[in-house]
Amino acid sequence: MSRTAGRRPRRLTRWWRRRSLRARLTVIAATAIAVSVFVAFQVASELLAWQLRDTVEEQLRADARVLATNAERAGLAQVELPPYPGSGRLVRVILADGSIRTPAGQPVLPPVSENAGRVARGASPDLLESNGGDEEGYAVYTLRAGGGAVQVARVVDDGPVNQFGFGMLLIGLLCVAGGALVGRTVARTGLAPIDRLTSAAVRVAHTRELDADIPDEGGGEIRRLIQSINDMLAALRDSRQAQRLLAEDAAHELKTPLTSLRLNVELLIRLDRRGTLDSALPAESRTRLLNDLGAQVAELSTLVAELTDLARGDVSDESTEVLDLADVVVAAATRAESRMPDIEVALDVTSVWVNGRPAALERAVLNLIDNAGKWSPADQPVQVRLRAEGESVVLEVDDAGPGIDAADIPRLFDRFYRADSARGLPGSGLGLSIVQRVVDAHAGRATVARSARGGALLRVDLPAAAPPARVARPTTGEDTAVS
Repeated sequence: MSRTAGRRPRRLTRWWRRRSLRARLTVIAATAIAVSVFVAFQVASELLAWQLRDTVEEQLRADARVLATNAERAGLAQVELPPYPGSGRLVRVILADGSIRTPAGQPVLPPVSENAGRVARGASPDLLESNGGDEEGYAVYTLRAGGGAVQVARVVDDGPVNQFGFGMLLIGLLCVAGGALVGRTVARTGLAPIDRLTSAAVRVAHTRELDADIPDEGGGEIRRLIQSINDMLAALRDSRQAQRLLAEDAAHELKTPLTSLRLNVELLIRLDRRGTLDSALPAESRTRLLNDLGAQVAELSTLVAELTDLARGDVSDESTEVLDLADVVVAAATRAESRMPDIEVALDVTSVWVNGRPAALERAVLNLIDNAGKWSPADQPVQVRLRAEGESVVLEVDDAGPGIDAADIPRLFDRFYRADSARGLPGSGLGLSIVQRVVDAHAGRATVARSARGGALLRVDLPAAAPPARVARPTTGEDTAVS
């Protein structure tokens, strides 16, 4: 029994959830009107019944006082009781001995109650009570008079209340039907912008056309919803454009090293098939060719790794933490020196704290040092400086190379961009682009200028963070010098 009772609310809930919003609004409007009409009917019926009862009681009291006055004058046994006219009030006289008198032709009233008898005996001055049978009831008022009592009664008529209730029922049904119609009309009108918005979204999903914005209409929540969807479409357009540019740039950048690698490998295969590999390529030439192949494979590996890093866009996937950026810089410098043994890295770093992602920041610093190492002469170190400046942390990497042309500065951080002077150097043109992406993810700023040594000065500004409570900030002047 309890299981069946528990299933019904769930079925009702599922049925309600399957209804459309328009149907829900229609049902809600009709239900609200029906409840309002029912409450109004109950209140109005109670007020009407109360008013009718009050009127009947006042009339009974007035008629009883008149009859009692006449009885006091003429006596209960002699007071004149006119014949019953066929409608209206009913009267009865209760004599001192308990007998009764009634007008001729009057319907029989219910027997005198015990409480009414007490009034006739003088135990109580008056009494209002309701007596009735199965078909009709009476409101009877008993008043002490002349050693006995007089009674005035009226039939309790529920006809006006019933008629009023029937009228209210008809009005309620009309209101419910009208409310359902109005609710459906309002729902259709109010949801029209959402219907058009849904159609536009379905059209975009089917055609995959992201260029056309959804027309802005309506106001309030509808306008905000349309603007949000248009913003989403704009973000999707930008994402699609970025993917297309990445694919085009990747194809362009991969084509040159792949072509060179393919030609060298085909040369080796062709000479090997002819059996002239040793005679056509002396040991020195073979060594140079194999070194070229190794360099080309390394360049391809670096390019693929950087492309994967850019395509994944996983800077934000790494959790942030409060860290000492000096540790990150030292680790990146150590990796750079192991990758470029001929390049010296001179560090002048101070312990400064940032809220960041360690691996992403180390990759950015490593790319800055790698970029500077390509241009620095063998006898000139790459200088890396880290310090606090106001509420920011400043990282500077400079080299003693030829510097950057003013025309190249605006595009220096663009993806795959390489200056004309850098075409002959190894690299993919993605290193500084990755730096820019990491800096942006940390709410920082990357700039380029000319260093005091004539080369390029790359500067990164990041928001500073308070050090952890358990770690004390080093005293000013306690720098770490590593080379």
